[in-house]
This record gives sequence, C-alpha cells and structure tokens, in this order.
Amino acid sequence: MRRKACLVGLVLCITSAAAQVSHVESGPAASERWQRYNGWKFGMFIHWGPYSLASVEASWPIMTPSRDPQDPARNAISEAEYRALPSRFNPVRYDPREWVRLAQRAGQRYMVFTSKHHDGFCMFDSAYTEYKITRTPYGKDVAAMLAAAAREERMPLGFYYSPPDMNHPGYRDTTKPASVNWRGEPWRPEWPLYLDYMRLQLTELLTRYGSVAVIWFDGLDEQRKYDGYRFQRLVHELQPGALMNNRIGLPGDFSTPEQRIPAGIPTRAGTVGATNPAEDAGLSKQVPGPGDFQPWETCMTINDTWAYNRNDRNFKPASELIRMLVEVASRGGNFLLNVGPTPEGTIQPEFQERLLAIGDWLKINGEAIYGATYGPWQDLSFGRTTAKGRMIYLHIFQWPGGSLNIQADGVKVRRVTLLAGRRTLEFSQNGSSLLIRLPPDPPDPAASVLSIETR
Repeated sequence: MRRKACLVGLVLCITSAAAQVSHVESGPAASERWQRYNGWKFGMFIHWGPYSLASVEASWPIMTPSRDPQDPARNAISEAEYRALPSRFNPVRYDPREWVRLAQRAGQRYMVFTSKHHDGFCMFDSAYTEYKITRTPYGKDVAAMLAAAAREERMPLGFYYSPPDMNHPGYRDTTKPASVNWRGEPWRPEWPLYLDYMRLQLTELLTRYGSVAVIWFDGLDEQRKYDGYRFQRLVHELQPGALMNNRIGLPGDFSTPEQRIPAGIPTRAGTVGATNPAEDAGLSKQVPGPGDFQPWETCMTINDTWAYNRNDRNFKPASELIRMLVEVASRGGNFLLNVGPTPEGTIQPEFQERLLAIGDWLKINGEAIYGATYGPWQDLSFGRTTAKGRMIYLHIFQWPGGSLNIQADGVKVRRVTLLAGRRTLEFSQNGSSLLIRLPPDPPDPAASVLSIETR
C-alpha cells in the first residue's frame, strides 16, 4: 500500500509538471515586471522570528547543529529548546511603520519579509497550522501589520516563503530529529499533501495581504521536488504583477547569488567581463545585449548572520556597503540588504546607522543607481559605471585628483557633472581618449559620482 501511494504521488507530480511546461513565462510580461523591480535597485530583507530570542541563526541550528564555539549562530540550543521559543516570543516594541520609514530613509525602494523560514514557523496568521505568530504571547499577525504599514507608505512588499518545512509531517517524518531528514522526503506518500499545504499557504499570502511585489522562495537543494511550475502559475494567476525568484526548481524571473556579487555581468550563457576565467562567457570587457542579460539580485547581511545575534559584532562599514551597492548596480542587479530585528521588534542601532549613511549617499547620488543598469566600461581599476538613457555614471572609488583619463571608445560626450554640488567639470575628448579635470579632493570617500551626458 505504501509503495502504491508513493508511485501515485510521483506520477501526479510528474504529470503536473509535464502539463505545465507550456506555462513557463517569458517575454514582454516577465520583462516588464523585472524592469519595474530592477528600477528600485535597493531593498530591505528582513529575517525575523522566535529564533531571535536565542541569538541563533534562523532554522539552521536544528537542521545542521554545531557545538563548535567558533560557530555561535548554530550552537548551544537543542531542537526541543528551539521549538519552545515561540512560547516566549512577545515583540512588544514592534512598530512596522518605523521599519518602513527606516527603509525609506535608507533609500530602499522595496522590502522582503520572511513569512516562513525552514523551521516552519509562520510569521503570518495561516489557517493551516498552529505553529505561528498568533499562537505566541504577542498574538498579532505581524505580516499583516507590516503589509498595512507598507501600503500606507506606498512601499512595495514581498514575502520570503520557505518550501522546506521542519514542522510539517508531510515534508519529513517529524518523529526523527530535523538534522536527520531536513532535506525532505518526497518519496513518502505524504509528500503530495505537503505540496497542497504549500499551495494553501501561498494562496493566503497572495490574497490576504494586498499587492505582493515578489515571492522569494528558498528551496535549498533538489528543488525539482516542489513542482515549481504549479507554484509559478499560482503566483502569476493571483498576483500578475509579482515576480518569483529561481529557488523552486525553475529559472523564475531572476537569479539570486547569496552573500556574493558576481565577478562580471551575468548572462544566460555565463558571465561577461568576469575576472574569474571559470565564470567567463568568452566576452571579456564587453557588455551583453538586453536579450542576453540574466536578471539577478544579490542578498547580503550587514554583519555575518541573517537573524539577530547579539554576539555578532562584525558589522560591515557603511562605505563598504555603499560600494557593494555600486558594484551590484554596475552589473545590472539589485541589492537586497538584510536586517535581523531584535526579539523586542526593533532594528538595532548599528544597522540603522549604516542604513541611514547609505540613504544620505543616495540623496546625492541616487540618480546613478535607481533605474540604471550596467555601464559601458567594465574594466576600470578605480571605479565602476552605471548607465541610464544617454547618461553614463562614473562611480569613483579611488579619487585621482587633478584629472582622469578614460578610454571612451565610441562615446561622444556633451557634458560632465559632479553630482555632489551639481558642479560642471571641464573635459576634453581626443579620439577615444576622454580627459576630465577633477577637484583635488573627493566629495565622498566611499564613492564620488560623475554624470557623463552623451550625444
């Protein structure tokens, strides 16, 4: 009986996937969604849940536990202790409007909130589980509160949703420790029931919380087991304007490098201009055409962990984060920068300071980031370029002072402006050589930006 049920479930999944191959979306609709999303450029990722009480990483302490004292994000908590954390979770200082306004002041144009991480705990009031935020001492639907605040402030909001679920008996045999079978057990007869559970919860997120900018899956390995075509169709039917990432066994609307920036411009064939030959598509020092470009977004932490961890003090300087944003924009991607709120529901001062510093930089230089894409000069030793329409933006990391000489093949320049102070700069052009006269000191030590208007 068990074998027959397994085979039936497998046949159903294969049939469903085969029947939906024709529904893989590409072309104008997908491109329009990405262009809007990509124009926002800079977003806030939020990893938050009861795990913040223990200053451990989200989910991973029960999936791959470690007792290594050098690995504080994943040690010193048992699965039983981890699962008991919701009974103490009471973020009484949570103010979603403050979160949204912080993102706005940071210059972030969208937010992505973890509605459910791999542990299976729901930060929304799902009707299909008791393992959720409304069964904690706090008792309120924090996702609904954030959605209302985002809607009020006109901030696009997306939801991270984990297909892996350590709490659901259809995903894995929950009588065993999660560390034994955290990758899931799709051969069990309960698996199709788990996929139905996913469909029901995603329907809740897509119908009860207003407009959804993106569904951000995190499927880990062997993502084909989730029948991604089924969920791609669900997302596009219920929220036609929403994007879907590539972590459910499909290419989705964009790829998602994590904690890294690609070495060159991602394309569907490889990476253009990669400094690592293994990644190069054979087109070094060139830029791809729009049809070859691979849409992408990188997600990154401000310190070393996604979740709040009072012991993690390895904060990246604001100047480094600004340069990361420039690096990402110069290769055509989006930068999704993470915060892990505290157990009380606040965002720690160290995160706020860095976000506000980025926001101050964007107030002056934002036109070189928002709506821009990769620039024409990808092999500069002193900086990066972005482009928008007839404008090329030169982001200078190492300010030479005096003058700057660029090989600008095929580019005819009309005007050069230093964005800080809107100061027009003198320049001369002789053949492919563009010579720009600069002030002796940079207006910003992180990145000073010139706008180069072309003819």
